[in-house]
Amino acid sequence: MSFGFFRKLTKPAPAPVLERDHVVAGRTLPLRIVENDRARRLTLRIDAGGRGLRITVPPGLRQGEVDRFLDRHQGWLEQRLAKVPDRPQVRPGIKIPIRGVPHLIIHEGGTRGTVRQSQDESGPTLLVHGDRTHLPRRIADFLKREAKRDIEAMVATHCQAAGRRAKAIRFRDTTSRWGSCTSDGVLSFSWRIMMAPTPVINYLVAHEVAHLREMNHGPKFWKMCEELCPDTERCKAWLKRNGGALQAIQFE
Repeated sequence: MSFGFFRKLTKPAPAPVLERDHVVAGRTLPLRIVENDRARRLTLRIDAGGRGLRITVPPGLRQGEVDRFLDRHQGWLEQRLAKVPDRPQVRPGIKIPIRGVPHLIIHEGGTRGTVRQSQDESGPTLLVHGDRTHLPRRIADFLKREAKRDIEAMVATHCQAAGRRAKAIRFRDTTSRWGSCTSDGVLSFSWRIMMAPTPVINYLVAHEVAHLREMNHGPKFWKMCEELCPDTERCKAWLKRNGGALQAIQFE
């Protein structure tokens, strides 16, 4: 989400990258002010899940201009943040989606901190053993392992179809994007995508593999993406509608 306005170019002394807090409708959010040599306007973004704010500014912009920019768009921020999903904390008794299927989290004691998918009369469950305080981290680690297994296999399939090879595959908990592809062929994915339905996971992998051939979002790229994943449009729309809710889930 972004909003900006054009300004006259000036050349004052360069401003440092700053991190500070900003209060919006009673919520204190981390704010990052990032200088970009190519920026010609101020751009305000809300991180996925409403975790924080980011302003990209032209070189040398005075902090007073940033403050005035924020004041003018406080109402816009409040409206946007009101639409951000709640940030549920991973804990026993709530449901978390695994490949799009809601699983009830059940904690069971014991010394071994294992996580296992199961089924009972209430439906799919996620059994988490070990110390209760480590439950969120154990579920996050479980999703990372599932992501590595599924996504590495999908990358291999799509790379073969695209006639390209990935240099490396990495998994992170990113808040601004679901995946990325570097110019030298390194693919990165958010392990949170394992909460999305399998076709959506497949679309994300196809999207990043397509970048191995087209490092842009032009017509040739989307044609390649459609060839790898014929369900591209539907899956892209699903991620746009539901991605924020997945990013909002807290594993801390």
